[in-house]
Amino acid sequence: MRQGPLAGRYPAVAAMVVFALVPYLALSAALGPITPLIARELHMSPQAMNVTTGMANAGYAVGTVLAVQFAQLLPQRRMLLVYGTLLVIGSVLTAAATVPAMFIVGHVLQGLCTSLLLIAAVPPLIIGYPAARLRSTAVIMNVCIFGAVALGPVVGGVQANADGWRPLFWIIAGIAVAALVLSALTFQETPAADPGAPVDYLALGLATAGCVAAFLGASRLLTHSFLDPATCGPLLGGLLLIVALFVHEYTSKRPLLCVSSLLSTLPVAGIVAAICAAAASVSAISLTLTSLSHHHTPLHLGLLYLPEFGGAVLTAVVFGSVFRTRLLHYYVLVGLGFLTAGILVMNAAAPPTSVLTAVGSGLVGVGVGSSVVPALFIAGFSLRSTNVQRVFAIIELLRAVAAFMVAPVLLYVAGTVGHGLDDGTRTALWICFAIAVAGAVVGVALYVLGRVRPPTPSVEGWLSGERTGWDSPPLFARLTRGKQQEDACP
Repeated sequence: MRQGPLAGRYPAVAAMVVFALVPYLALSAALGPITPLIARELHMSPQAMNVTTGMANAGYAVGTVLAVQFAQLLPQRRMLLVYGTLLVIGSVLTAAATVPAMFIVGHVLQGLCTSLLLIAAVPPLIIGYPAARLRSTAVIMNVCIFGAVALGPVVGGVQANADGWRPLFWIIAGIAVAALVLSALTFQETPAADPGAPVDYLALGLATAGCVAAFLGASRLLTHSFLDPATCGPLLGGLLLIVALFVHEYTSKRPLLCVSSLLSTLPVAGIVAAICAAAASVSAISLTLTSLSHHHTPLHLGLLYLPEFGGAVLTAVVFGSVFRTRLLHYYVLVGLGFLTAGILVMNAAAPPTSVLTAVGSGLVGVGVGSSVVPALFIAGFSLRSTNVQRVFAIIELLRAVAAFMVAPVLLYVAGTVGHGLDDGTRTALWICFAIAVAGAVVGVALYVLGRVRPPTPSVEGWLSGERTGWDSPPLFARLTRGKQQEDACP
């Protein structure tokens, strides 16, 4: 069996995962202040830049489904090298872009390949090592996913203050090269998960068409009315296609995604919490960044969001201590509470003051760091660890749709309601607050209706792949006599 010199060494594999995920996730939050610089140099309109960002986010969402299909049919570690190579190509194209086409193709490749790497590389890091390593992996995932996003405004502000954008993109290209090198050094031949599985063309088609259409419609809100058929048609039609994807996967005899296996109390509650936390946090940060961009320099504004990174790091460390206990369930609820508090603080004045923004961003960082990844583990423990890749794909698809689609819609609300941007931002932030509260209320209600007493996960049994981490009661067990949901995925 062919393998690289660092195969199986946890620090090297963990570093590879970090380098693979950080570039695009940080860049997605850093683009705001440097977008005018890119548009000016490449002669792109603001709408063209917005559509480019939307298509990159669509690529990220589609990649979650593509990665699962490729993993079923093709050698997984070899595909990791392919994804890494494409990420390097995309990153170099954006950094060296001289015409819009180069930048657009490169940035869409960055989004697509990041999610391909996420679904391909993270699950083996979770289940491929002893239980003692799982704590480190949990911390890395939290810092990697949300710490990178939280640093985005700061990085973007620093780069905008230097009146340039290419150095940031070349740094990202360098990190992508490091990820590819580590992928080669840690290479370990891994066969396809199920070479005889059929290609789910319908699922792939629905995911691709739905995400592209929905994100295209959302990106057009910058210059078009929501009721414009060219906007609401793709947006609503794309969402319907995504719903159709999940209906198809639920009814399929050989599903690509484990939808039916997740329809029990604990995973549904975890997924609802993750979706609501992602939508509320990303939207709240985007709204306040836009509102305050007229009052502060990019660097000063970026530094106001530095506490968000501190909050994400703090919660990642605490999460490493609670994820193996029953406190995991309460941790998600507490996180949603911090998130709602952060939104309230930022919405206490119009526009928010520097102090309110800094305190609010820190609370948001604590909230999102202690809700989304912990909620992912709640869903993951409900199925066998052999299916964690599919569970991860479902949650990341839904998280991407919630985070990257709700924010443009609420930015449109902020710009069209009330008596100005500040007034509209307050209205939109109240919607963010309602989304976060809804995630907490629905999650608690599902636990109550499912007669759930928060269980302690059996981590060793779950890692063995022979059983789930805990038993998840049927949905609404208090009202019905539903049968215990079993892990139906092959």
